[in-house]
Amino acid sequence: MDDFQSLYDHSMLHPDIASLEQDPTPEEITLAPRERHPPVKLSDYHCYLSTILSLHEPKIYWEASAIPGYTQEYRIDYEETFAPVARMTTIRTLIVVASARGWDLHQMDVTKSFLHRDLQEEVYMQPPLGLPHSPNQVCKLHRALYGLKQAPLAWFQKFTSVITQSGFSQSAYDSAMFVRLSDKGIVLLLLYVDYMVIIDSDLEGINALKPQLNSSFEMKDFGHLRYFLGIKVDKSFTGYFISRVKYASEILSRAGLIDNKTIDTPLEVNVKYNHMDGEILSNPTLYRRLVGSLNYLTIIRHDISHAVHIVSHFMSAPRSTHYVIVLRILRYIKGTLYQGFHFPSTSNVTVRAYNDSDWDGDVTDRHSTTRYCMFLGNSLISWRSKKQSVVSRSSA
Repeated sequence: MDDFQSLYDHSMLHPDIASLEQDPTPEEITLAPRERHPPVKLSDYHCYLSTILSLHEPKIYWEASAIPGYTQEYRIDYEETFAPVARMTTIRTLIVVASARGWDLHQMDVTKSFLHRDLQEEVYMQPPLGLPHSPNQVCKLHRALYGLKQAPLAWFQKFTSVITQSGFSQSAYDSAMFVRLSDKGIVLLLLYVDYMVIIDSDLEGINALKPQLNSSFEMKDFGHLRYFLGIKVDKSFTGYFISRVKYASEILSRAGLIDNKTIDTPLEVNVKYNHMDGEILSNPTLYRRLVGSLNYLTIIRHDISHAVHIVSHFMSAPRSTHYVIVLRILRYIKGTLYQGFHFPSTSNVTVRAYNDSDWDGDVTDRHSTTRYCMFLGNSLISWRSKKQSVVSRSSA
């Protein structure tokens, strides 16, 4: 702890190290003297020759050096990395249920979530700048740090372990949703990396859960849900209303649309597009950025879902005609900027689904496109437009 204290005195202390130093556990990063060279099979990895120093011979050496995380190699430096996050369909569904049942939505955030996980692997790293150490010493991590590819999964496993000990069970439908049933009601918790949305049929359940989370993690309580993943959530006596006005405005600004011209529909009616129309764009970067942003906007704007699906086909080699389509979509958004979803409090929770498809709709490969939408009561919760993987010989 003396080394940490000397580092803590520096004004340029890295916040991750500060977080570890403040932890009540006295030994979060330990320095170990070199006793032997790394195994011969690792001699090709220059970082091991200069940074791995251990007290014992580990079965596998895991590296977390000062170089960027993309240099980590699969099955050498890490294995599993995928960490589930809440699905947007689940988020919309629970907002609908909360509106129909009159339940409150609360939001919490975990500070430095990736630093809470105890590592199971042996991970060594070069000492941070400013930390006093001998030339033959490195840091052995006991906690995950930002930059490790396995850090997101390690955090999710840590959170799952803590929340299940509080009586929650993991949903079979959505791995990032946790449910606790009791005589007093039901508590639902959605996790999106380090953001949490908590729903409870009784306010007492939420008030009891928050101290439990605070005892295990460093939390921020934002109270009632107002803003989540760029989605603005407004509550009134008629229900909930969600929108993404700010994000849509940023896309329009990025495209340079400063005039007031708007369009009533995102696509022209009965017009089909192919890969050869127009001249190829000399610099497709802006096209790809705009289409990527529009894809993210579709999580709250179902009305542009099919149009964005069309322009996404031309990402590899976009042409001038395709860029005109993107501009048309943006002008449509400009005219419907404040459009969003209203989830009425008078809605029931009956599930209804509709689907349809064209036949031989793509002029390039003759594939058909399937579309569907699902309602929970009067509220749209899920939709999709996707080109089929095979050619349909019949529309039956």
